[in-house]
Amino acid sequence: MDLSCPDQNDHPSRRRALAVATGLAAGALLPPAAATPSAAAPATGPAGAAAASYTNPVIWQDFADLDVIRVGDTYYASASTMHYSPGAPVLRSYDLVNWEIAGHSVPVLDFGAKYDLNGARGYVRGIWASSLAYRPSNRTFYWLGQIDFARTYIYTATAVEGPWNRLTTLSTPYYDAGLLVDTDDTLYVAYGNTTIHVAQLSPDGRTQVRTQQVFTTPSSVGTLEGSRFYKINGQYYIFLTRPANGQYILKSSSGPFGPYTMRQVLLDLPGPIPGGGVPHQGGLVRTQNGAWYYLAFVDAYPGGRMPALAPVSWTSDGWPVVQLVNGAWGTSYPSPAVPPPPRQVTPMTGVDTFDGTTLSPRWEWNHNPDNTKWSAGNGLTLRTATVTNDLYGARNTLTHRIQGPTSTATVQLDHSAMRDGDRAGLALLRDSSAWIGLKRDGGVTRVVMVSGLTMDGNWNTTGTGTDLASAPVSGSRIWLRANADIRPGGPRPGRFSYSTDGITFTRLGPDFSLGNDWRFFMGYRFALFNHATRALGGAVRVTRFELSTP
Repeated sequence: MDLSCPDQNDHPSRRRALAVATGLAAGALLPPAAATPSAAAPATGPAGAAAASYTNPVIWQDFADLDVIRVGDTYYASASTMHYSPGAPVLRSYDLVNWEIAGHSVPVLDFGAKYDLNGARGYVRGIWASSLAYRPSNRTFYWLGQIDFARTYIYTATAVEGPWNRLTTLSTPYYDAGLLVDTDDTLYVAYGNTTIHVAQLSPDGRTQVRTQQVFTTPSSVGTLEGSRFYKINGQYYIFLTRPANGQYILKSSSGPFGPYTMRQVLLDLPGPIPGGGVPHQGGLVRTQNGAWYYLAFVDAYPGGRMPALAPVSWTSDGWPVVQLVNGAWGTSYPSPAVPPPPRQVTPMTGVDTFDGTTLSPRWEWNHNPDNTKWSAGNGLTLRTATVTNDLYGARNTLTHRIQGPTSTATVQLDHSAMRDGDRAGLALLRDSSAWIGLKRDGGVTRVVMVSGLTMDGNWNTTGTGTDLASAPVSGSRIWLRANADIRPGGPRPGRFSYSTDGITFTRLGPDFSLGNDWRFFMGYRFALFNHATRALGGAVRVTRFELSTP
């Protein structure tokens, strides 16, 4: 696969990994945390953690390359976002089952003009597998990730909600890195593809002190990547994935620089999503009472890669074993025994009326936005930011993950300030896309269903779309609706409809078949957009967005 990166020939290991199968992986840290007598008591009360069992996937939304840690009684996870901005979402949970989006570690993708859709594109670049860690000595969270095979960036924050600030830039690109805060507070990074290295950072985390190769993957295994770095019971572990069907682990009793021995954790294990792939990548985490869990993801396109949770036990000689159900990753397990959560987490579905001046962290822009062309408060106003007939090249397209297995997005739109040539609506966005929305031409506004928006394998536009159905509209308000069935292995239909009163909806256009090629990595998203084809100056206002499930 060609990732359209200028230095592609310098990274044959990446090409091999991509040719094998789907997926990336992230680094990880397990901060030391002592169990307390009260921590062993199972949760009680109505707050989710008291449920007798949980069902996989624990999150049926696209959060890939997971890194998971615990800080006190709170669990955090980070995920890949590629070209979406802000990047590297931080998820929060109190029970490993119910999660919310708390913030983003990378506030803006300020890694070059292509991330602004300014003369170039950053599709399938940006925030790949990365690492989230917590350093108790300064009570600070660390995010570490490499960008464009060129350099590594570290961001820090004292709370996951932010503000996150860039600590340093390192000239060594730590590919698929895992950051370890050792018990003596030393910072180490495990990274690499097939050939695994360990680096030591300076005490302030701003520079590299040394780096050393510690392991070469046997040819019989193939590709290993996606390092997570742990110190458990005095031994060092590097948790690695074989994309996209296996998980291996390295262990050293002699220190972070090895030597390491390897053991297989899983290979070709049946997963919990019908039609989906093998659970892999992700990371290990220990609960307050000492129980261990593995938070992996399952390839489940067209929706993306979905987090799945399984308990882990350890052999007497210190190797992890995933607990299976009838020889497979279970669709259900007993819920983790954790203290009662302090509150309910914020649902990832529901209504947003954009009342505040900032966006909820459930939203991410397609590339960096032009912040002069949008505003929130009493609805979301999207002013045209680009003159183009290509949605893939239009700035300020705002995206929301799709909730599986099926969900519906409904948007209330005020289009009274649209201008001739403007295009605004609700898309099912990926490298093959379709949308329902408004076209204003010659003073006349139509609601249209458009399909045939396509990209090639280099993420260049090959189709800007064709109208498949349309109807005249009047007035200033319209409701647009998109339904997506993201169950893998099925027909995967996307359906569009509209309403002029918010009550009765009229179907528009045929089913759109959601593509399930893995090479775009990110799954389909609902997307709100407004762009000009003639001249800037028009605007629309989204007064309500609702994501609902059957």
